[in-house]
Amino acid sequence: MLKIILSTLILSLSFVSNVFAEQKQKIGNFDIHYVALSSTFLTPSIANSYGIKRSSYSGIINISVLDTSQADHPPVAVEISGIANNLLDARIDLKFREIREGRAIYYVAEVPYRDDQEVNFQVAIKYGKKLNTQLKFKQKFYVE
Repeated sequence: MLKIILSTLILSLSFVSNVFAEQKQKIGNFDIHYVALSSTFLTPSIANSYGIKRSSYSGIINISVLDTSQADHPPVAVEISGIANNLLDARIDLKFREIREGRAIYYVAEVPYRDDQEVNFQVAIKYGKKLNTQLKFKQKFYVE
């Protein structure tokens, strides 16, 4: 059952990622894929299974890191932390949770927002001595 739920989450996030266009940063031999979206894009059952608050005022961030130096570009488990802040510089520490489904590894964090609010993200990602980088991006959120 959990495998079906995780597959659905991954599929949902992949679909949403395609809707908003791929967001990726290449650092050396690593591709960092990321997306930030409203938690209402998740079905209630998926949100509930991961303990994600599904609300028009709550967003989620999904990040995965792939090792492109290997033929099948496997995902890697990383150390990850970050902050989000709005234009008034209200800061939120992001609490990432690791999700594993088969070979897939994802990091998900929640962030509150208000209507028509742009949120700046700064995420630190480290993988041993091979990767140590800061991912910075912005996402504008709207209340449905």
